[in-house]
Amino acid sequence: MTDFNKQIWLGGVATLVLLLSFIDQAYTCSRVLWNDNQQAVVVGRSMDWFEDMKSNLWAFPRGMLRDGGAGKNSLKWTSKYGSLVATGYEMITVDGINEKGFAVNPLWLAESDYGKRDESIPGISFSIATQYFLDNFATVAEAVRFIETEPFQIVTGPMGSTNRQAAGHVALADLTGDSAVVEWIDGKPIIYHSRKYTVMTNSPPINKQLANLKQYKAFGGTKELPGSEQSADRFVRAARYLESLPEPANKRETIAYLMSVMRNISAPFGVADSLRPNISTTRWRIVADLTNKVYYFESTTSPNVIWVSLDKLSLRDGNPILMLDLVNDSDRTGDVSGQFRESTPFDFKKKK
Repeated sequence: MTDFNKQIWLGGVATLVLLLSFIDQAYTCSRVLWNDNQQAVVVGRSMDWFEDMKSNLWAFPRGMLRDGGAGKNSLKWTSKYGSLVATGYEMITVDGINEKGFAVNPLWLAESDYGKRDESIPGISFSIATQYFLDNFATVAEAVRFIETEPFQIVTGPMGSTNRQAAGHVALADLTGDSAVVEWIDGKPIIYHSRKYTVMTNSPPINKQLANLKQYKAFGGTKELPGSEQSADRFVRAARYLESLPEPANKRETIAYLMSVMRNISAPFGVADSLRPNISTTRWRIVADLTNKVYYFESTTSPNVIWVSLDKLSLRDGNPILMLDLVNDSDRTGDVSGQFRESTPFDFKKKK
């Protein structure tokens, strides 16, 4: 190989590596927890995805019989708590809050590795794992204790039109302001449990995100605030914006201030980049008020913010499953708690 051809080959390899790196980060989201504002514990989340996920809101009552959908030796349970969730493709719970003020926010993490399926361990499909936590736990401490002491295995599968294997880490929060981030690396859960874990984006894993944060001003470093939509940059901006929020005077300001952070770490439509053919766009944002159990939802294709009060939903055992259709009626506005309609539940995606 001549030096010229070698340079071309090396350049091609470098470009390919860069392309794969960017594609890994094309499935992006952000989560920010504000737990020290003296008004309410609130958590914000943006859903960034390369295509419309056809998300609706669903209200699930207590007492639902569930199957983990992992094939042989799947987890089975009856839901202890009612929940309000946002779905993706009507086959997966992608975000939610339960009636105890416990929130679960799963985000994409390319480094996730749940290990080769071991059927001696109870399994649960990635599609229903978020719902499992919402159904069964009232606090972060309870959920962390379960992960630490009860063997179970997440079983992943293809998601979206690309049939790419789903992979994610999860953020947990409750109305006391407690927080945890759980990542599955090399087949094992790694748990970061403390009120201080307030920000999560995507790759790299959170320990590396926190190390990177120290390079920037306000966190001990010298670098200026980064501006790209990449995961590491969004992590830094989210941490800086959260730190800078003024003390709110009331609940209205609390929600507005955190929503302003989520808007500023979102990804706009049409950020053209030839290296990222599957670039993600923010599809919707939420702020969940865990103290008052209100879920605020903002679609990026609608000028309106809607909200649902869990106290206005009928989540008692035996009550019907309810759905708020946002796919076919995107012009709703304000308090939509009374606009849910009884609906046949969707089927969570199962292992084939």
